[in-house]
Amino acid sequence: QVQLVESGGGLVQAGGSLRLSCAASGRTFSSFTMGWFRHLPGKGREFVAAIRWSGGSTYYADSVKGRFTVSRDNAENTVYLQMNSLKPGDTAVYYCAFKLAGRNEPTFSLLSSALAYNYWGRGTQVTVSS
Repeated sequence: QVQLVESGGGLVQAGGSLRLSCAASGRTFSSFTMGWFRHLPGKGREFVAAIRWSGGSTYYADSVKGRFTVSRDNAENTVYLQMNSLKPGDTAVYYCAFKLAGRNEPTFSLLSSALAYNYWGRGTQVTVSS
């Protein structure tokens, strides 16, 4: 079992920045991926970004590319999402997710699917005012 706890959400004006954190605890694995998703009002869960723990490869949704950065701290078992140039359309509940490694090299299509992730945090609210 893996427990994920997000923090760092809040209210920010358009153009501002926030950094989300997600601390992982519980079972340890040598190979896995951590992802960030968001649930926009009236819409489903949307992929934001992901990072593979081994090697550090990163993946981003087109809507956040160039504005958001995902990173990790191996020693702290923590993943971060630095969000810059925030827009009102980024307002959502942001969730951290954990995906166990599979047999094959993961594709972007797989890593951007919420169904591929095994464990989820409870989410943190991000509100961007205009």
